[in-house]
Amino acid sequence: AEGRLAHKLFHDLFANYTSALRPVADTDQTLNVTLEVTLSQIIDMDERNQVLTLYLWIRQEWTDAYLQWDPEAYGGLDAIRIPSSLVWRPDIVLYNKADAQPQASASTNVVLRHDGAVRWDAPAITRSSCRVDVSAFPFDAQHCGLTFGSWTHGGHQLDVRPRGAAASLADFVENVEWRVLGMPARRRVLTYGCCSPTLPCCSEPYPDVTFTLLLRRRAAAYVCNLLLPCVLISLLAPLAFHLPADSGEKVSLGVTVLLALTVFQLLLAESMPPAESVPLIGKYYMATMTMVTFSTALTILIMNLHYCGPSARPVPAWARALLLGHLARGLCVRERGEPCGQSRLPESAPSPQPPEGGARPPESPCHEPRCLCHQEALLHHVATIANTFRSHRAAQRRHEDWKRLARVMDRFFLGIFFSMALLMSLLVLVQAL
Repeated sequence: AEGRLAHKLFHDLFANYTSALRPVADTDQTLNVTLEVTLSQIIDMDERNQVLTLYLWIRQEWTDAYLQWDPEAYGGLDAIRIPSSLVWRPDIVLYNKADAQPQASASTNVVLRHDGAVRWDAPAITRSSCRVDVSAFPFDAQHCGLTFGSWTHGGHQLDVRPRGAAASLADFVENVEWRVLGMPARRRVLTYGCCSPTLPCCSEPYPDVTFTLLLRRRAAAYVCNLLLPCVLISLLAPLAFHLPADSGEKVSLGVTVLLALTVFQLLLAESMPPAESVPLIGKYYMATMTMVTFSTALTILIMNLHYCGPSARPVPAWARALLLGHLARGLCVRERGEPCGQSRLPESAPSPQPPEGGARPPESPCHEPRCLCHQEALLHHVATIANTFRSHRAAQRRHEDWKRLARVMDRFFLGIFFSMALLMSLLVLVQAL
C-alpha cells in the first residue's frame, strides 16, 4: 500500500512540475538556502602549485513551494527520496576552484518532505586555490578558504547562509602531514555595481559563504630528516679549529661539511615552491653555510700562521702582549707542563751576531804546531759554532711563537663559531615547542 501511495504521490507532484525555474510562489520572494560542509579528508596539499584537494560532504537545504502535500492524503507518507536531477537545485559552486575539469553534478538523491523542505547531501572532491606561506617552514600554519556562492542568482533571488559557526569535523580522517585546528564559516555580501551613463544603477548584492580551513604542519618528519642533520653538521663544523694543524684534515673537514649542507639545501628546494619569502629552514641553511665558509677561510689563514717557518719575522710586540699573553691565559693555551692560567710570555731571543773577521780563520803567520795563533783559530771556530747554534735557536723560537699564536687563534675561533652554531640551532628548534 505504501509503494502504491508513493507512486501516486510522485505522479501528482511532478505532473506539472519543472526544474528549470526557481521554486517560489512569488517571483519577488527570496529563496533561502542553508549550506553545511563536513570535512572528511585532506587528500593533498600541493605547496608548489598552491592547490588544496579535499574530500567534502556538502549538504544544501531549501524549500520548494511546488513540492508540498498533505501526508494524510497519502497514508501518512511524509518524506520521499527521489533523484536530484528531477527537482530544482541551486547553482552553488566553489568560487576559488583550481580544477581544469568542469564540476560534475553528483547523482545522489534528495530527501523531499511534505512541507516542501528539500535536503540534498552530495560528496565532492574539491580542488581549490590556497595561498601558501612557507616563511616559517616547517613550523608553518596555513589558512585556506573555500568560498561557495550562487553563480547566477543575486541576493534578491537566492540567499546563502551557513548552518552553524563552522564546518563539521566529526568524520574527519586524520592527516599524517597536517593538523586541522578548525574550519570556521563566515558569510559575506558583496555588491557589484553595473551603473553606466545610459543605464540606471542596477547594483545587486551577491552573498557567499567562506569556510576557512586552519592547518598546522606536523613538523616531526621534517625535523628528523632535514633539520636535525643540519644541526649536527653545523655543530661539527667548528671542530675544525680543534684539529691539529699537522693532521692535514682541517680544510677538508670544512669543505666536506659545506658539501653536505649543499645537498640538504637542494633536497629542501625541490619540495618548496619558488617564492619571495625564504623559509625558516632555508635561512638556517644559508646562515650555516656562510658560517662554515668563513670558518674554512679562517682555518686557511691560521694554517699559514702555523707554517710560517724559521725564516719568518718575529711576532709583533702587540700580538705578543695581547694574544700570547692575555688571550692565551684566558683561553688556557699553555705549553706542555705549564699550569693553566700562568702562561709564560715568550721572550724574544737576541739576534745572532756574525763572528768578527768573517767565517774564515786568519792564516797562521808561523808553522809551529804549538803556536798561540793556532789556539786563536780554534777559539774562532768555537765562536762560529756558538753563533750558528744561537741563530738556529732564535729561528726555532720564532717558529714556535707563530705556532703558539696559531693555537691561540684556533681556540678563540672555536669558541666563537661553536657558540654561533649552538645559538642558531636553538633559535630554530625553539620554534617547534
